[in-house]
Amino acid sequence: MFTRPTASLEHVAEAAGVARTTIHRRFANRQALVDALALAAAAQLRDAVDSAHPDTAPPLVALHQATANVLRTKRSWRFALEQADIPGSAAFADQVALAQRCVELLGRARDQGVLAPDADLDGTRRVFYALIGEAIHGHTFDGTGEPEADPDTLASRIVDTLLHGAGPRS
Repeated sequence: MFTRPTASLEHVAEAAGVARTTIHRRFANRQALVDALALAAAAQLRDAVDSAHPDTAPPLVALHQATANVLRTKRSWRFALEQADIPGSAAFADQVALAQRCVELLGRARDQGVLAPDADLDGTRRVFYALIGEAIHGHTFDGTGEPEADPDTLASRIVDTLLHGAGPRS
């Protein structure tokens, strides 16, 4: 299903090595399966953020660790997490709650002088999400065709770009 987002329940059963009736017994239809995947992915994403202790760890530490954890999780759950972003989907409320937690973490970072005092926190969150999305979905054009694989290295680049942009360092 992750490699073929439009796979039928029959194809999912075949790929899972189970009888088609097993899938149909558990899921009334394809959308029920997609919803279950989105909820499971959202729960894993929530756990990934929670394990970074965004409410108590120093903001930069929490931001880096949450970013690395989210990268690890999103790589495994791409399709399901895309479904969770759809308003009205089973997991959309989880995504809204995670966005609010991100804004709160960015607020803590702002309060400690890591971000500008007048930083637009929701705008900063959107840029942060875009950087993560590019790190996961983006393509390299350097001839290798391979994006950086290490989540900690990517997290450092993402946080550095978020905080300092791409301009020269003073």
